Amino acid sequence: MKDTFVGLGDMLISFSPPGYRRFLQADTMDVSYTGAEANVCFSLAMLGAKTRFVTRLPDNDIARCAVNKMKGFGIDTSAIAYGGDRMGVIYTEKGAAQRPSKVIYDRGGTSFARIKETDLDWDAVFADAAWFHFTGITAALSGNTRRLCLRACREAKARNITVSCDLNYRKKLWSEQTARQVMSQLMQYVDVVIGNEEDAERVLGIKAANSDVISGKLSNSDYEHTAGEIMGQFGVKKVAFTMRRSLSASDNEWSAMFFDQGKVCYSRTYTIHIVNRVGGGDAFSAGLIYSLMNGFEQQKAVEFAAAASCLKHSIELDVNLSTVNEVMTLVNGDGSGRVQR
Repeated sequence: MKDTFVGLGDMLISFSPPGYRRFLQADTMDVSYTGAEANVCFSLAMLGAKTRFVTRLPDNDIARCAVNKMKGFGIDTSAIAYGGDRMGVIYTEKGAAQRPSKVIYDRGGTSFARIKETDLDWDAVFADAAWFHFTGITAALSGNTRRLCLRACREAKARNITVSCDLNYRKKLWSEQTARQVMSQLMQYVDVVIGNEEDAERVLGIKAANSDVISGKLSNSDYEHTAGEIMGQFGVKKVAFTMRRSLSASDNEWSAMFFDQGKVCYSRTYTIHIVNRVGGGDAFSAGLIYSLMNGFEQQKAVEFAAAASCLKHSIELDVNLSTVNEVMTLVNGDGSGRVQR
């Protein structure tokens, strides 16, 4: 039975100052493991889905610690390749009020950035797979990872596996011009596109004319037009956008839209006081993928995905540790936060 979710991407060591300290104040760092596709795997595993994470790691104790963390969630790591010298590193300073969060990358020349298509056993990667997911971050890392994404998409489509992509534009990793060249080629294999208005503009060159992510001005009709343009230009079947209105680094309004077969649905809007927003998009992707893999109708799917991501904003570090019951409690209207006794 084909029922396994496969995520392909980088796994990073994450260092962050405790609490709301700035880098300049830090004399210790909290350590965890992260990565866009890895976070989606973690979140899906928490929701009860069968998951497999695929990457390339150095053969050392640090990498084994990261793999053991995944195994502890029940994630299949058997298709991971080993080689190279180092894992990538991400440093994150948590923002608050009007001070934004800050991210510093150290990802050049890593084991994953130097991966070759022949490093992976593609039959093992896609054994029993129903869904394959990658992000623009993976394609941004190197020429090797761009070729890897193309090969993976082709292998997935040859096996009739649903392919999703979170556009996830990162200006510190590549230029808009390169992103458009690379991602436009990959879009022909993608069934479900996930992103936001900034991603659509930076990665695909499709702008939501009356929306502005900085000012928080959002236009529903623009989102619908942008989704329609993506579907028309690239043959994508479904498009989901997160809609974030940033009141400050600490307080956001959060919702989502889902465009499928000419019909658009919007989730309710949540007002969130943020504990940690990193990984919020990955939690949304996981919620949407879980919904679609389990046959949720369109409105329920976007509500589930938005609620899952809303809950992630209340959780430290990058992974959504919410269960299906917890997400559905919020979907059904209980966002009181009252103590569960």
